[in-house]
Amino acid sequence: MYVALSQAVSAFQAVSGLSWLPFEQPVAVLALSLASFLIAPLLVERVGLPGIVGVVLAGTALGPNGLGVLAHSDAIVLLGNAGLVYLLFTVGLELDLRRFFNAPEDAAFFGVTSFFLPFAVGTAVCIVALGFDVWAAMLLSAVFASHTLLAYPIVNRLDVTKNPAVTAVFGGILFTDTSALVILALVLGAIDGGLTPILLGEVAVGLFVLFGGLWVVIPPLTRWFFRNTSQESYFEFLFVAALIFGAASLAEALGLAAILGAFVAGLAINRQITRGGTLMNRIEFVGNAFFIPFFLLHVGMLVNPGVVLEGTRTLGIAGVILGTMFVTKVAAAGGVAAVKGYDANELGVLVGLSVGQAAAALAITLLGFEAGIFSTAVLNAVVLMILVSAIVSPWLTERYGRRLATEGTTKSDLEEPYDPRVLLPLSRTAELQRRLLELAFALKDDPAATPVHLLTVLPPGASDADLEAAEADLEVAAEHGGAAEVPVETETRINHNVASGIARASVETRADIILMGWDATRTLGGRLFGTVIDRVRRRTTDPVLVSRLGIPVNTTRRILLVLPPGIGHHEGFAESIHLVKRLAENLGVGVEAIAVGDRPPARKHERLLELIPPEMEVPVTVVDDWDGLWERLSEAESDDLVVPLKPREGGVGWSSRLRRLPVELSDVPPEAFVVVTPRQGDPAYTSRFFRID
Repeated sequence: MYVALSQAVSAFQAVSGLSWLPFEQPVAVLALSLASFLIAPLLVERVGLPGIVGVVLAGTALGPNGLGVLAHSDAIVLLGNAGLVYLLFTVGLELDLRRFFNAPEDAAFFGVTSFFLPFAVGTAVCIVALGFDVWAAMLLSAVFASHTLLAYPIVNRLDVTKNPAVTAVFGGILFTDTSALVILALVLGAIDGGLTPILLGEVAVGLFVLFGGLWVVIPPLTRWFFRNTSQESYFEFLFVAALIFGAASLAEALGLAAILGAFVAGLAINRQITRGGTLMNRIEFVGNAFFIPFFLLHVGMLVNPGVVLEGTRTLGIAGVILGTMFVTKVAAAGGVAAVKGYDANELGVLVGLSVGQAAAALAITLLGFEAGIFSTAVLNAVVLMILVSAIVSPWLTERYGRRLATEGTTKSDLEEPYDPRVLLPLSRTAELQRRLLELAFALKDDPAATPVHLLTVLPPGASDADLEAAEADLEVAAEHGGAAEVPVETETRINHNVASGIARASVETRADIILMGWDATRTLGGRLFGTVIDRVRRRTTDPVLVSRLGIPVNTTRRILLVLPPGIGHHEGFAESIHLVKRLAENLGVGVEAIAVGDRPPARKHERLLELIPPEMEVPVTVVDDWDGLWERLSEAESDDLVVPLKPREGGVGWSSRLRRLPVELSDVPPEAFVVVTPRQGDPAYTSRFFRID
């Protein structure tokens, strides 16, 4: 029947004058591919299917096994494999490492359960039901025991990537795919020369070199590059892209899968790329618009609809592996959900993500086929499994992921997202402007809804040339915000007093936060800190953040929160702590608090901090006095970010030692600090930012 169908397609092409198909010219192939990326998702979404399924189906329809419009050329294979590598890198990049390291047992528990239950059951089923030998049964079971996060773009779009269950399945891929690739290496080695200690040693050494090498090399290399380059941010993107494919090449050189190297590279660079920042936006844009769709198109072209019509052997194998995969994956996810207390929506997302199969499974199958372990019927059955999982996985993930998002189980503990309006008076130093903007973006939700207001205050009588120059500077800075997809509005004020102009602009723009820069290298800057910034504090009640960023904020490795005596009683304390925690969450770093004064004890401080969302463990160290604080900070690292709370003079928690705080901070090793002056005069904010259990 399939032969007849193929003949019918060929006859249609001949009659319609399309015998010159498929397109093979590079420009035409690129144009049709990009058109399918645009049109196919829009069409399938109208019938209730996720958009990514549309690209897979477009590849099937347009490819050599469908209408034959596009050839499955070397270019598409190359871009498809690059897309798979890029996809696994973004998964590692998006993984919430703070939550992962706080509970790595969750990822390990899901990964081990999700792999070894299908693997053990599948091996037995393949031997008994399909008559496979042990090695073929083990390898085929490893294929469907692993999973590809085919539906990752869905959970990313729905903003549920930080849910504990989703984090567990993301981390679990580290265990499932590593295990599958280890089984592949062991089976191929056993077929060639037996399962020897040398083979086991080679695999173990390869994994050790890959994980250890990338984890040791990438973070310091990235911090060095970001600190020392002042070029446009597309250089940063090129640096990241080189790391992605360099890590993938290293994995291949070690005899491992390229996707494993890309995933580890994403984990290693995770903390150096700010959530919501310009670089993160570029990485996601290029992946979602180009690389990942080519991967989906490539998968679709591998699908052969005729396998359904080729006989009972292929359908029988496909039925066995599909049934075994779904039953065991659901059982594994159900067991994990029961133990960890996940709700029905989280269970649905677990199943949806873990049943996805794509080119990773196909790659293992092809290697088994080339080694003579699998027959053509097995290869076709795996292709059919990929097609079914490419539809079921996104559908389940979309269905339960949308419920998860709309029911608020993945959001902050606050009832509404906290997306503050930031007022940023611009600095004259271009590099400082960029770092302040990145800090402003890191304070906001992703995606941001409220704008960052960029402000310039000019004196009365400023010339037209001065006004034009100031507005030109504002527009240049605003372009940086546009690249990060953060709303940016520019403000120009005429006022004889700079502090008065800033204070008035904060009222007119309804700013929630005033962010100001302090350049310690400028002689005049030290005097301005005692004039303009202090006057802004006195004229406003909003939180005022004063920063000196000697390093890019995305190279931060730890936040050191400084708590003056009595600050816990300040009416703006809870909002300030929430802001610091959100900054740490977006930077992917931890927070350690240093409380000045011997009362209350550290545990009481920790309990107070626990009551303020988002949920984050903040260990507290208590020092006896201010001298103890400086001794503690003198032992800090240069890439720590010091965040002291400094109330307005005379307010709760004020100390005369705070008056020269920024000057003294400039003498300790950390090269960056953000002094937070809490909100004053609005007690309603206290109840909003405390979590009542």
